[in-house]
Amino acid sequence: MTQRSQSDADDGDHEWRFSVDDVGPEAEPEVPEPEPIEAEPISLEHAVFVGLGVLLALGIMATAL
Repeated sequence: MTQRSQSDADDGDHEWRFSVDDVGPEAEPEVPEPEPIEAEPISLEHAVFVGLGVLLALGIMATAL
């Protein structure tokens, strides 16, 4: 059991740490809407590397079988 000081035990007035408005459903912070992610145009360089990656993966799988 924890020991409380005599002044704490005699003190009949207990103040709440938070008010009802601080902990109620209205107290939840409003989350801003995230900005949508917009697709960029496909560049030739990216498309070439994706194609090479696909061909490399298919070649590895073909040799494994």
